[in-house]
Amino acid sequence: MIRDSAREFAERTLKPNAATWDREERFPTEAIQEAAENGFLGLTVPEQYGGAGLGSLHAVILLEEVNRWCAGTGVTLSVHNSLICGPIAKYGSDDQKQRWLPQLAAGERIGAYCLTEPQAGSDAASIRTRADRVDGGWRLTGTKSWITTGPDAGLFVVYAVTDPEGKRGNNIGCFLVPAEADGLTVGKKEQKLGIRASSTSEMIFEEVFVPDADVIGDSSQGFKIALETLDAGRIGIAAQAVGIHRACLEDSVLYANQREQFGKSIGRFQAVAWKLADMATELEASRLLVHQAAALRDAGQPCTKAAAMAKLHASKACNLAAQDAVQIHGGAGYTKEFQVERYYRDARITEIYEGATDIQRLVISRHLLG
Repeated sequence: MIRDSAREFAERTLKPNAATWDREERFPTEAIQEAAENGFLGLTVPEQYGGAGLGSLHAVILLEEVNRWCAGTGVTLSVHNSLICGPIAKYGSDDQKQRWLPQLAAGERIGAYCLTEPQAGSDAASIRTRADRVDGGWRLTGTKSWITTGPDAGLFVVYAVTDPEGKRGNNIGCFLVPAEADGLTVGKKEQKLGIRASSTSEMIFEEVFVPDADVIGDSSQGFKIALETLDAGRIGIAAQAVGIHRACLEDSVLYANQREQFGKSIGRFQAVAWKLADMATELEASRLLVHQAAALRDAGQPCTKAAAMAKLHASKACNLAAQDAVQIHGGAGYTKEFQVERYYRDARITEIYEGATDIQRLVISRHLLG
């Protein structure tokens, strides 16, 4: 039912508009609201807070369908469900869940995840944004970079240093900041190679007050929350890679059957046919890895290694599929007349965000070596 509903939404709303949103770098506000009306923004939110109460496996099935047509919309839904709703539902207080989750599930607020900084990407523990203790709460000061949905978000999950002298990784807090908070402004908006329907920007915090009631967990748990949350985020981005990969395969099969050279369709030539065979096989492998990681997470089992494997394999396979899709389309694939040009640009980010490819290898190897 989730797959059918998501596919219908994607083909009706995303398919005819994705190229325009990409060209105009336009955030698809109406499509996101429609997704909320379909329950896609509260998919994993417990039912008592207005969500569907479903799991990670349902989420990745949804995300594959959405990303098959628009990766910009796909990453917005992935971040909102995994990196925003996820930590609030798991680590938030009863009051935080009651105040924020119904708004997030209904699409009244879209969430954004604020961890990365100009000097802190893969080394997330080196963030410098400060949270200074004041009467009744904290004041946040610093700059966050590459924030997905930053300009369009209504609620930010922000990680900041609460104890500059504390042990690295045990001195970070997790804070909930509404968009209307005094001192919070949108910085530089990024012009990106791909996922251009997703808005990305700096977020600047200038002594933004956060009451104690909006600290998730205690003031030293933030880094633990961030890392655990990223497992879900990586599964979501792996599902995005599966969706883009599927788009590359389906469009390439269609073109290979229609395009003729030397008196027959190009799909009848071994050079093209074998590319398609490899694309299809790698797609199935990626999907199974993603579903395995999601199922482990739903079962409450350790999934860090499985999430890293899913993202590593799916993102690399997706990029190769996008390269081959352009090659199969030949000169036409290098133009905006065909969608594979957009898939090629969108695919590249899957090896970068939510932990770059080399970070996934580091995570996997540490689990193997102990």
